[in-house]
Order: sequence, then structure tokens, then C-alpha cells
Amino acid sequence: MRITIIKKRNYRGLQKLYDNFTVAKNGEVYVAIGGDGTFIRAAQMTDKPLLFIRDNADDSLGYHSDVSLDDIDFVVKKLKKRDFYVEQISSKIEIIHKGSHYYAINEASLNNMVEEISFNIYQKDKTGRSRIYPFIMSGDGAVVTSALGSTAYNKSAGGPIILAQNVMCITFLNPDGPYRNPIVVDAKKKIEIEVVKYTGTLRYDGAEIARLKPGDRFTVKLSGKKINAVRFRGRSESFADKLERKIRARLLK
Repeated sequence: MRITIIKKRNYRGLQKLYDNFTVAKNGEVYVAIGGDGTFIRAAQMTDKPLLFIRDNADDSLGYHSDVSLDDIDFVVKKLKKRDFYVEQISSKIEIIHKGSHYYAINEASLNNMVEEISFNIYQKDKTGRSRIYPFIMSGDGAVVTSALGSTAYNKSAGGPIILAQNVMCITFLNPDGPYRNPIVVDAKKKIEIEVVKYTGTLRYDGAEIARLKPGDRFTVKLSGKKINAVRFRGRSESFADKLERKIRARLLK
């Protein structure tokens, strides 16, 4: 089997992958080793099956990882036998700005630069465009995420953890106005945000796309590009298991 390895550094046990597989740039399976940031980088690179092996010493939740570096012998054995299945865990988030397309794993975000930014939010479908709110939103910006990214920036901003597919969530950053709650929308529809006052930065997974000024707008939707995870039967963790692992790790510190 040909695999592609995405990593930050040379982890213990890593040599076992090189000894048992052909490591190449365009493998059948992409193996991300480390924390959540490494998983995001690998998922941005490919639509192929992605195996996330977490480093237990990393502070990341490893939300999409069912195995750690402690399981490297198990992983090698299963991959050699091709004893795994592939699960579609999400679609990539597509951001469209001035005709260019960008694909995020966790979120699209609009962040203010100096002063609070004001913006309108719309949802679009085949019948046209309609405003989600009857007034202009103001604050430090907004985060648009799917279920997959809801445990990242969205959670830190006070947004909900989403366990359902085919929805997107808009979470506001320090909003100044009569409505402050996040809102969940049908992922079959597109979200359009238009800057009304002051300037902001449009980002995807933290990477800057553009500086926006009043009148600028962008669209966010779930794309047809899939995020596919390698799973091993009998080794999947529930969401509660993952949270327990995270809490225990923090308590030990």
C-alpha cells in the first residue's frame, strides 16, 4: 500500500510506517500524525481516505481520531491487511469571494480589524436571497461552520457543538445588538455576508483570504468535496469518550 504521511515532526514509532508501506506524495491513504492542526492541513490537501493518529502528548482533542501513537502496531497490522472502512465525516466548507473558491475544514470567519464591523447576513437558494436578520449585525465578526468544525473556533466563541450533519451554524463574535444567539441553517442553502461598515478580514481555517471593506461580500456553503476518514471496526470512540479523554488529560496537567 502507498501512503502519504503528514506530520510536524518525527514521532516515536513513525519508522514502522516507513518499514511496512511505500511512502509517497500521492498515496491511497493519507496519514495525519499529531494534533488537530495536522488533521486540518491533511484534509485540506486531499479528498482521499484520511487516517488521523493523535499524539497523546498534544493538547488537541483529536476529535476525528480513534487511535493514537500507542496503537501504531495495531494500525500497521490493519492497514497491511486492508482491514478498515472509509466513512464520510463531512463536506468541506466552500467560500466564494470575487469569483475565487476556497475550501475550509473547520470554518469560514469574518473578523474585525480595528473597530467593530457591521454586516448583513442572507441565506440564498434557488428561489432567491432573503435576509436572516431584520437589522445589521455589529461586533467583532462571525464564524460559519459545519458539524465537523463546531468543536473548534466555533466552540471557543460560545457556539454550539453540532452532532447532526447537513447543517451550518453562524456564531457571532462579541455581538453588539439585540440578538446574540448563534443560528443553525439548512446546509442546502448558501449563506451570504455583506460588510456594511468598517473593515474586516475574511479567513478560512485561520488563513487570510482578503481584507474586506463596505460593500464587499462573500458566500459560504457546503461543497461537494468530501472529508473521508479511515475507521477500524471496534475501535471507534463516541463523542462522550472523546470529551472524557480531553477532560482527563487536562485534569492530569
